[in-house]
Amino acid sequence: MTKIYVDADACPVKDEAEKVATRHKIPCLFVCNGGLRPSPNPFVEMIFVPDGPDVADMWIADRAGSGDVVVTGDIPLAAKVVAAGARVIKHNGEALTKANIGNVLATRDLMADLRAADPFRQGGGKPFSKADRSRFLDGLDRAIQSAKRDIA
Repeated sequence: MTKIYVDADACPVKDEAEKVATRHKIPCLFVCNGGLRPSPNPFVEMIFVPDGPDVADMWIADRAGSGDVVVTGDIPLAAKVVAAGARVIKHNGEALTKANIGNVLATRDLMADLRAADPFRQGGGKPFSKADRSRFLDGLDRAIQSAKRDIA
């Protein structure tokens, strides 16, 4: 059965993921270190993992596979679950696939090196917009439909 795994600690689209899971009647697991209120929605399960670096990511990576969809902005986590056969969608609706994850990971590493080399090259991307939210909803819907086909 298809499941949605949400890397929920800093996720700006939790409400949207819950709505899509409810519409498709599939489980949605919010994985976090704590600090989130449990949802009364029967399709939503809160998974609280211990504090620590990447504990939530490791929990998701150990479970997500073919037929599942992972919502994350964490590129190393995305690379792991794409390799396991899961579909990945970023908060802005961008799908991460076997075809593009290598380039995305390399760009992430390059930008980290540039920021480390230049203390003035820091911070901020563009703010999260309504258009990003709309693209996420559309992208998640498409990812779920594709994930269901993966296991059919």
